[in-house]
Amino acid sequence: MAYGDLIQHLRQRFPEERLIHDPLRTLAYGTDASFYRLIPQLVARVEQESEVQYLLKACAERGLPITFRAAGTSLSGQAVTDSVLMQLGNGWNTHEILRHGDAIRLGPGVIGAQANAWLKPLDRKIGPDPASINSCMIGGIAANNASGMCCGTAQNSYRTVEAMRIILADGTLLDTADSDSRAAFMQSHGDLLERLRLLGETTQANTPLADKIRHKYRLKNTTGYALNALVDFTDPFDILMHLLIGSEGTLGFISQITYSTVPEHRYKAAALMYFPDIATACRATVAMKSSPVSAVELLDRAALRAVEDMPGMPEDLKTLPEQATALLVDVRGADAQALHTHIETVQQALGDTPTLSPVTFTTDQSTYELYWKIRKGTFPAVGAERVIGTTVIIEDVAFPLASLAEGVTELRAIFDRYGYDEAILFGHALEGNLHFVFTQGFDDPKEVARYEALMDDVAELVAVRYGGSLKAEHGTGRNMAPYVELEWGAEGYALMKTIKHIFDPTNLLNPDVILSDNPKLHIQNLKPLPPAHDLVDRCIECGFCEAVCPSRRLTLTPRQRIVLWRELSRLESQGQDPERQQQLREAYQYQGIETCAADGLCSTRCPVGINTGDLVREIRHQQNQSLTSKGQWLADHFAGITQIARVGLKAARLGHGLLGTAGMKIAVNVVNKLSHNAVGHWSPAMPTAATPITSLQRKLPQVTDPTAPAVVYLPSCAARVMGAAKDDPDRRSLEEVIFTLLHRAGYRVIVPEAIDNLCCGMAFQSKGLFDTANQKRSDLIQALYQASEQGRWPIICDTSPCAMRLKETPIQEREDSTTATALAALTLMEPVQFVHDYLLDHLTLTPKQERIALHITCSTTRMGLADRMLNLAQRCAQDVVVPESITCCGFAGDKGFKVPELNASSLQDLKREVSGCQRGFSNSRTCEIGLTEHGGIPYQSILYLVDEVSRPT
Repeated sequence: MAYGDLIQHLRQRFPEERLIHDPLRTLAYGTDASFYRLIPQLVARVEQESEVQYLLKACAERGLPITFRAAGTSLSGQAVTDSVLMQLGNGWNTHEILRHGDAIRLGPGVIGAQANAWLKPLDRKIGPDPASINSCMIGGIAANNASGMCCGTAQNSYRTVEAMRIILADGTLLDTADSDSRAAFMQSHGDLLERLRLLGETTQANTPLADKIRHKYRLKNTTGYALNALVDFTDPFDILMHLLIGSEGTLGFISQITYSTVPEHRYKAAALMYFPDIATACRATVAMKSSPVSAVELLDRAALRAVEDMPGMPEDLKTLPEQATALLVDVRGADAQALHTHIETVQQALGDTPTLSPVTFTTDQSTYELYWKIRKGTFPAVGAERVIGTTVIIEDVAFPLASLAEGVTELRAIFDRYGYDEAILFGHALEGNLHFVFTQGFDDPKEVARYEALMDDVAELVAVRYGGSLKAEHGTGRNMAPYVELEWGAEGYALMKTIKHIFDPTNLLNPDVILSDNPKLHIQNLKPLPPAHDLVDRCIECGFCEAVCPSRRLTLTPRQRIVLWRELSRLESQGQDPERQQQLREAYQYQGIETCAADGLCSTRCPVGINTGDLVREIRHQQNQSLTSKGQWLADHFAGITQIARVGLKAARLGHGLLGTAGMKIAVNVVNKLSHNAVGHWSPAMPTAATPITSLQRKLPQVTDPTAPAVVYLPSCAARVMGAAKDDPDRRSLEEVIFTLLHRAGYRVIVPEAIDNLCCGMAFQSKGLFDTANQKRSDLIQALYQASEQGRWPIICDTSPCAMRLKETPIQEREDSTTATALAALTLMEPVQFVHDYLLDHLTLTPKQERIALHITCSTTRMGLADRMLNLAQRCAQDVVVPESITCCGFAGDKGFKVPELNASSLQDLKREVSGCQRGFSNSRTCEIGLTEHGGIPYQSILYLVDEVSRPT
């Protein structure tokens, strides 16, 4: 009843779509990267500080606990709740660079890597560098005091925070950088400040406790509250602000944070050093501690073995002896000379420490990246090989550096004692900070008891015997809350309870996180990971995929789609709750299936390479069995279908001319209502019909010399149907532009025979009609094989997604040997790659003195061509803007027509981000329709720009 009353009250301030309480989305949005599951009663999506204040007051009045959530990549259960979950909306992605980059002011919704992208031109970065920086948000980084590989203890949030805007449990807002706000807070909360001041004085006067606190924070330590704030500062505002760092949403909400930034050196080198055993590697780490190293990452033999079979790994990994241990040492400098000096210093520090092979530093970019790939591949390697139904647990401890070798040896003995043979060790050795990764099942009480016994022994070893940290950078959460008193002792724990009571006397902010009276909290509410489908069973629900998903702000993310499909599979396999099953399936149809762009970008961020779009297409395949014959008929009559589409575009153009934009929208809405959305979404950016390619060939000048080099031109079906839009600055069709470019570069153009009937099959594949899709793809590959004279001539496809579709065989489809042989012989390229590899030597580019927008399509990113596309744009225009919030535009073939809200949601910030640009460019015709509509500027293929600025060499 209380939650119903809360929702009713919140409706006075929040729109209905931001108050989420249906069973499907509360389960989806309530899931984080930890191995705990609690399902919130309400998920409230907030967009501004006043809404946070309103929500906090409403919860306080009803005695309802509330938990804050940023990206949900936390691992220790600090962002789950069975009460109210406050989720950040789109209004928190704010930033302001201060003092020429020496500081930066950030909203809590900014992704960490994006903050660094803003700072990169100034050779600066934020201090914290967690492994999840491409996905986690600033709010979570600060609230967990997350650090990382190079950050250590000197550059974490605690050390680099300058100011904060904080909303306390009672809804009061404090801006520590604003004198008026501080004065008002002293008036309203003078008692709180005085209690913090006295607490600091008392703690500093307690010499044994103060010494213990200082010792604990010479290590990496995120267990409990930041008690070092009480001994490092005397000003109660400074104490308050630093206590919020690492408080995991239990003391207040950080609505803005200002960081001092740190240098980002461009000159980097790395060495992968092999030592005969872990003790020798630890001694080498101690020797390098005072040298100018940026990172020293330890990998035990099990960690190296986990990655040795991954593509691109050095062969010598497989030949290392059983006790071998590696250190990845990273050195950086402001310039080449500084880097060289630092390397020499590190090598001198190592002295005569025995190694299994000579120590060699490399500055080669590909080798440097390979070394870090080894380090970063360890965690996902264990995840990929785990038994389905188990989860991957990554724990995070720190030993005093002097005790690292002994601690690691005893830690390994504990794993052996409990039968965790697959466990691997790696981590930030320079700080004594190690991660251990193992797989764990929770569906058997004996397994839960084994895990509990393991953690009891680990806690005793690390916290008691060696005086280390049970959590060094992952946050206390529910996972370590029962052990906080063990690590800190009764006196330190009582101090933490006092701090919690000062800030949150009613214990409504994220209760049971950090502090808990429940000794079994860490083995309760454990998340099930039942098998759901071979395509996604390896998912560890880390959430790394979410930042690039175009539907993330509309419906679900890849992680959430998998979470729900697992739940549906579990209910079905166990025959449980048919009514709930039906309810979830009906909601999942739109949330999970219809609004998935299936663009595959999630696979580029997934630690185990999962493409959630493959699952969605498989579900569509099962649902669309009845459409097989219809799909086959369309495939067999493809030339006629494209002709009808051109006629339709001509009719739409005529209707637009007669009715105007407003009238046309009304007319299309009426037709859609009468025809069950047969026409789909219409916008003024819709193109007119393209001229048939046979007519163009007769009209345009071409190279006819039979001895001239040839190019096979594959016009996509989109380019064959869609010409320029009414307001496009260049009214020529894309086909005409390509013919012109190839003629200018001296190429003879070959178009495959019967081109109007050919298609890559993507339209059929996206709907799960795999047999039809495979047939169309195979037919096209054979046609290209013939047209290219068995691969003699290169092929340009004018649309990036089609080129990728041809190159990649989707896992649901089988490729016959004839098709595979033909494809292997082809040199098939999308526009950017073709221009780079074949045209630039024949053309001179004179860049336009113009500010342009560039949209890098998801297929371009997946094919590894994003940097090449940006480089080409920069050679064609003086100022190139790549909108920071756009990964995939969400048009997704015909989704832009059938589910236009997906495209609109993905591009909701586009107009603001391309402000000041006159034109935009991309390499997918359908994407350009949506970009034009939502960006407020015309978008065309980047080939138009190349044609405009190029002349024959």
